[in-house]
Amino acid sequence: MSKIDSFNFSGKKAIVRVDFNVPFNEKFEITDDTRIRAAVPTIQKILKDGGAAIIMSHLGRPKGKFNADFSLKHIQAHLSKTLGVDVIFAGDCVGAEVKAKADALKPGQILLLENLRFYLEEEGKPKLAEDATEEETKKAKAEMKEKQKTFSKELASLADVYVNDAFGTAHRAHASTAIIADYFDNDHKMFGYLIESELGSLVKVLEKPKRPFTAIMGGAKVSSKITIIENLLDKVDNLILGGGMTYTFIKARGGEVGDSICEPEFLDLAKSIEVKAAEKGVKLYLASDVVAADAFDNNANTKITASDAIPAGWQGLDAGPETVKTFTQVIENSGTILWNGPVGVFEMDAFAKGSRAVADAIVAGTKKGAFSLIGGGDSVACINKFGLAEEVSYISTAGGALLEYLEGKVLPGIKAIQG
Repeated sequence: MSKIDSFNFSGKKAIVRVDFNVPFNEKFEITDDTRIRAAVPTIQKILKDGGAAIIMSHLGRPKGKFNADFSLKHIQAHLSKTLGVDVIFAGDCVGAEVKAKADALKPGQILLLENLRFYLEEEGKPKLAEDATEEETKKAKAEMKEKQKTFSKELASLADVYVNDAFGTAHRAHASTAIIADYFDNDHKMFGYLIESELGSLVKVLEKPKRPFTAIMGGAKVSSKITIIENLLDKVDNLILGGGMTYTFIKARGGEVGDSICEPEFLDLAKSIEVKAAEKGVKLYLASDVVAADAFDNNANTKITASDAIPAGWQGLDAGPETVKTFTQVIENSGTILWNGPVGVFEMDAFAKGSRAVADAIVAGTKKGAFSLIGGGDSVACINKFGLAEEVSYISTAGGALLEYLEGKVLPGIKAIQG
């Protein structure tokens, strides 16, 4: 595979998969353009070299048919302003008119294709009748597979080079994220700067961590983080478990968790994770005290209680002061820090102190020389809420792709380029 920095795009057309799945308000104004800004360096590199860029992305879930609410036309003006170049809009992503516009593209120009997910072929999922037989399902899937190849080939025919810069969709084996790469030789397919930086940061954390390596895993449920936790046990020195999943572990230890969120069916698993951590020499940290509330409400009555003695009718919604002290000390003295998931209901100010303390500790650790990676939607929202995004080493733009990478899975969009 080629490296974008050393590749010369002069006189070439590059089709670039980006992730412009951005949020809008009711006036179709973009409310957060982080993902657009993240793709700018890659697009600018192509233009600066004297190449032309063909941009493709998905937006929302239109389920394989045109829907004006999900048109990338809404992004055209903002993208033009951000790049300082008039972006041409294609109105479709395949077909004769799109091909003509791509062929006419001159160096320094940008063509924005319409939403890829207006075609079922992008995701490769056929529409099936509810009463479809096994044979009918099998036939429909086989037919869709061929249609997806044709769709991918048609996208590839628009350009000389393929650049994947959408890490957020790299865990999907879609036409534009994986299959399209089959139609370019190794010298003409590569990652954009965003994916390169994402992978570089993950290698720093998971393969070459500076010790001690501390992972902070939060979130509501153990069930959604099992594979990640198990994979991290072979890599980390310290594992801090916070948020709602805390109470499944406390319950597994025989504690009383009141009305706190808990997954009784995972108690045995929680016990086994503690055993594995001990066997591997990983220090596992759970909350010793919590901020409990008598309702899931920002204005609820609250009190500090031991994490294993939460009264009936009360629920733990944030880490307590003693827990915060312990977590802070561990985090600040780490060489590598990974944060995925808040340790409380940070969206409510009354229960945001624990997550704020974790964020502050990560910043302090980073200033002392640690490499810190923040990933996952809630963690990123959390660090942004506290205005500390610029104070950590790296913030991942990905959600599902990051989680699957942390689980140790091979991502189709990455494999398609790396081989």
